[in-house]
Amino acid sequence: MLLRLACTRLDSPADAEDTVQEVFLRLLATRPRLRDAEHEKAWLIRTTLHRAADFRRSAARRNVPLEEAAQAAFEEDSGELLSAVRGLPEKYSAVIHLHYYEGYSIKEIAALLGLPASTVGTRLARGRERLRQMLKEDALNEA
Repeated sequence: MLLRLACTRLDSPADAEDTVQEVFLRLLATRPRLRDAEHEKAWLIRTTLHRAADFRRSAARRNVPLEEAAQAAFEEDSGELLSAVRGLPEKYSAVIHLHYYEGYSIKEIAALLGLPASTVGTRLARGRERLRQMLKEDALNEA
């Protein structure tokens, strides 16, 4: 689940694997006191989302040699919908991924991300609307 989550946030499967590995290393190194398995799962999801966002912002990531960038683009999953989800702002793409790809309910997402359920519902609605607009624009541009 964490690898799928990281893959939706990052363009390269290798980067996603590195991100998840770093999350597990952080878990082992810091040994946070977690109440139960659900709390641990929420910690892992939040940490994966944060680490993937950090990775996307990193300066080293922006200075990739041309050959590596071309290879990553070739290997990238070219699914139109997944690409559109990746193009959304983090706050929308995270809740859409957890809801539609991982099958969590709004209440479960709220608990995982530490947000009110109403905020999660609003982000889902706004994210769906943005997706609809993005896909409509793409369809118009192709026509």
